[in-house]
Amino acid sequence: MSVDWLGYGYAALITSGGVFGYVKAGSVPSIAAGFLFGGLAGFGAYQISNDPNNVWVSLATSGALSAVMGKRFYGSRKFMPAGLMCGASLLMLGKLGVGMLQKPQQS
Repeated sequence: MSVDWLGYGYAALITSGGVFGYVKAGSVPSIAAGFLFGGLAGFGAYQISNDPNNVWVSLATSGALSAVMGKRFYGSRKFMPAGLMCGASLLMLGKLGVGMLQKPQQS
């Protein structure tokens, strides 16, 4: 059993982004979304750590964030925070996709 360190790091990035948005701009929706999506990403990383085939929560979370933040980045053209989160979410989607395409390993 291997720990999904990238998934946990992604969850920490999401949560810290929400906290930073609240501290910098007083945005309550930012901290709420940060804790919600960060918690879901952390739960998804926990599930992948226990069963590498159980990617659905992580896949849905990173897919939703890449769509929402991609739309915000397209509209604002500002890298922070929308571009960073869109890029990190797309990288996470890629990691999950590669993991789904690999053959299961014999134990």
